[in-house]
Amino acid sequence: MDRERFGRGLSYDAYKAQMTRNRDKLEATEAAVRLAADDLAAFRARSGPLHVVALAEDWCGDVIANLPVLGVLARESGTIDLRVFLRDQNKDLMARWLNQGKYESIPVFAFFDDQFTEIGVFTERPATVTAERRSRREAIHAADPAFGAPDAPIDQLPDDVRARLSAAIAKMREEMVPWANAEVVKELRAIAERAPAAA
Repeated sequence: MDRERFGRGLSYDAYKAQMTRNRDKLEATEAAVRLAADDLAAFRARSGPLHVVALAEDWCGDVIANLPVLGVLARESGTIDLRVFLRDQNKDLMARWLNQGKYESIPVFAFFDDQFTEIGVFTERPATVTAERRSRREAIHAADPAFGAPDAPIDQLPDDVRARLSAAIAKMREEMVPWANAEVVKELRAIAERAPAAA
C-alpha cells in the first residue's frame, strides 16, 4: 500500500452512496454507535494521522456491524483517514490480508502510519464477540429443545420453529450491539496505540 493507491479508495460516505443493499442496516448501526470518552480522547490525542484501508462488501453482516464503528470513530476523532476498497474488485489487497492465510474474511481494517508502514490489522470481528455469540446461541438452543443442536442446519426446522429461533437469535444479537461495538473499538484502539507518534 502506498499513498497513491490509498487515495483511490472510497471515502466512507462514498462507500455508503454506492451500496446496493443493506445501507439502511449499516446506517442504523452507525446511528447506534456510542464512543466512550476515553477511547475518543486516545484517538484525538494523536499527533499525526492514521491511514486505514477497509475491505468491504455490502452483503456481509460483519461489514454492516463493524464498518460503521470505524466510520464513526474516523469522523469523531479527526485523526483517522479512512478509505474503503471493495473486496471483490481488489483481490490483490484481499490476498495480502487473508484470514488464517486462506479465508477472504471481511471486513479487514489495515492501519498504516503516515509513511504507510503497516501497524496492524483487524479482521472480521473480535474473537470475544464470536465466543459470546456462540455461548448465547447455545443457551438459546438449550432453553428450547425444539431448536435442536446449535450447529444443526436451521433450514431443516419446521417453519414455526425456525421463525422462533431466528427471532431469538436476532434479539440476542441486537442486545449485544453496544457491548460488541465497544469490543471493536477496544481492538482498533489497541492497534492504533502501536503506532509511533508523528514527529
